Amino acid sequence: MTTTPVSVALLTLGCARNDVDSEELAGRLAADGFTLVEDPEDADTVVVNTCGFVDAAKKDSIDTLLAAADLKETGRPQAVVAVGCLAERYGDELAANLPEADAVLGFDDYQDISARLRSVLAGETLHPHTPRDRRLLLPISPAERQAAEPVAGPGQARDIKDFSEVRARLSDAPWAPLKLASGCDRRCTFCAIPMFRGSYLSRRPSDVLAEGQWLASQGVKELFLVSENSTSYGKDLGDIRLLETLLPELAAIEGIERVRVSYLQPAETRPGLIQAIGSTPGVAPYFDLSFQHASNAVLRRMRRFGDPDSFLSLIEQARALAPDAGVRSNVIVGFPGETEDDFRTLCDFVVAARMDVVGVFGYSDEDGTEAAGFEDKLDEDTIRERVAHLNDLVGELTAQRAEERIGQLVEVLVEEVDPDGTGEGEIEGRAAHQGPEVDGTTRVLGVPDARSGDLLRAVVVASDGVDLIAEPVGDSGGVA
Repeated sequence: MTTTPVSVALLTLGCARNDVDSEELAGRLAADGFTLVEDPEDADTVVVNTCGFVDAAKKDSIDTLLAAADLKETGRPQAVVAVGCLAERYGDELAANLPEADAVLGFDDYQDISARLRSVLAGETLHPHTPRDRRLLLPISPAERQAAEPVAGPGQARDIKDFSEVRARLSDAPWAPLKLASGCDRRCTFCAIPMFRGSYLSRRPSDVLAEGQWLASQGVKELFLVSENSTSYGKDLGDIRLLETLLPELAAIEGIERVRVSYLQPAETRPGLIQAIGSTPGVAPYFDLSFQHASNAVLRRMRRFGDPDSFLSLIEQARALAPDAGVRSNVIVGFPGETEDDFRTLCDFVVAARMDVVGVFGYSDEDGTEAAGFEDKLDEDTIRERVAHLNDLVGELTAQRAEERIGQLVEVLVEEVDPDGTGEGEIEGRAAHQGPEVDGTTRVLGVPDARSGDLLRAVVVASDGVDLIAEPVGDSGGVA
């Protein structure tokens, strides 16, 4: 088989967990002689890392695959390959309905991705991935999983000595996602993720720390800890409180300015974890709490737990430790059986919670989930109306929350210098309460010497929706 160097472009859709997967694929490809390029028009092959979470994400993935396939008419690229969650979840069905893709590969193909791509470029037809329930690949008992035979797939490599061989950065951003674990053990009735991502498997702390150190050596200043459920980290390693001890070690890595934790399951968010996130130096007081709803009746049907009082208590505990803490969440509107009273309960909770960001999603059936078989579905018009109503409310509330931050002192991680090209010394970045890409930005005025990755002290002087405008403070132009 030929080993002629070929170029590859990776296009990533979906969440930060997919970003890590793409960089792991890129690392393996680069180590095996592939040349990484940004523009698919410059690539011999295009790999599309798809998202399979909700209908809109699936459509974006398919549109991206089709757009990449259209480029083949120009003579380059020669092949388009689908990987990621949509490919893992639908496999041969996706291949049959999307002949424009030259191959559909599953997670088990990741370790041999170079050989797979070379086969495709050589004109071979690969058998498309056949989906299976990945929850069955590991023991039911979390305590037995670490001793089990390693499972192929994203985020499963162990005892890596040189991360440059298994991960290549595809971005020059001063932050990077760092995977804590893969999979999920929860059985939320609306969610298909455990079926195609598998059961929960924590990465060993030594591997997480080593990768954090490697990312710091690549110029990363903020580590964004990602998983399907960060509050479960360590349960299969014999210590459910392992994250509380890991956070200060990550924050102490030379070159790292900030550590941020994503995706906390409210029912598992214990006081010690709130304490660690809210008070550990170098850890952003940032609480990404996946509430999904507030009505106890709806939450029970989702097979989740909680109510407005318990959720508000979590937020109060966080703000008692860090009054300026960032709080964000996602909610599902129009779940089967949701009454007007349930929806009103959700709206009242959102008002009381004063969160910085709330993502609002209308319910839709997901293949293979329990909720897809529920009766008492709401009609689409009702769901659209409730989504629109809550989005309007959230827009007002989050803008008010941003306005409340006027006068606050913030530390801003610089991500872009002179974003408008005016040459007036403006920078754009994120304060501690703002997560990457989805939580708004902070623009700091009058810092002509700033560089990407700097951490600036600034005072908020205005707001624009969820975005902030600030001015530098301090004797060194605001550099912290």
